Amino acid sequence: MENKKRQSLLCPNCGRLVSINEETCPHCGLSRPGARWRHNPLIRSLFDDRQLIKSMITVNGVMFALSLIINPTATSFSMNPLAFLSPDNRSLLLLGATGRIPIDHLHRWWTVLSANYLHAGILHLLFNMVAFYQIVPLIIQEYGPYRMFLLYTLGGVGGYLVSYVAGVAFTLGASAAVCGLIGAALYYGRSRGGYYGQMVYQQIGGWAVGIFVFGFLIPGINNWAHGGGLLCGAGVAALLGYRERLPEGSLHRGLAGICLVATLGALIWAVFTTVVMVFLVAAS
Repeated sequence: MENKKRQSLLCPNCGRLVSINEETCPHCGLSRPGARWRHNPLIRSLFDDRQLIKSMITVNGVMFALSLIINPTATSFSMNPLAFLSPDNRSLLLLGATGRIPIDHLHRWWTVLSANYLHAGILHLLFNMVAFYQIVPLIIQEYGPYRMFLLYTLGGVGGYLVSYVAGVAFTLGASAAVCGLIGAALYYGRSRGGYYGQMVYQQIGGWAVGIFVFGFLIPGINNWAHGGGLLCGAGVAALLGYRERLPEGSLHRGLAGICLVATLGALIWAVFTTVVMVFLVAAS
């Protein structure tokens, strides 16, 4: 008996059953939910919740490993935990650290993207990734994976632009981007209200206070970037909305795609120019 052609499928955005011939998903408004390219495993994996979290943490880890490999003789193996496995500033500058020096003197505006994936030491990396791993499930649950990536990226960019205006010469780390997620969580809790919203607001508010207290007590912490990331995250969240009020749609997906291409472009360019520079130095 000849198999009948499949007439329905799950919308790749909201996961509900729709006709394969629908022009837009009646549940979330996604354009052409039955298009073949939308169901390509590679494309779908780019913003699969678990895969996205894993990929972002992996990129942070890979960039940190590269910063150690570029100039291993300068890497600190001190018994001081704050200095253990710390790449030198030259390696971090080459790979895309940001601030007044890279932007004003080297005209590297793209570093406001790449700096979100660089870290000055193993503890710096671990603290930021633990914070990211703890808050990102809430953001994906309430905003969705596309808006989460937008909030991370734009929170980091906004934080580093505030830091630049404040005159910070050299800075890096995922904490500005993580503060963008914290700002989005604060906005969600305050906006939603009710018992659940109040609990989210209070718990995340405690995190925010702790971050700033820690920043004032420990020298070298860029509170300008933290504050800028938090405010930018809250502002972007207000513009993008959250799932209870506005399901993720084509606009969020398109903006997230732009952020992804821009981020990958910045990181690839940073690695490429670093390899070229190291090769030229070694050959001279």
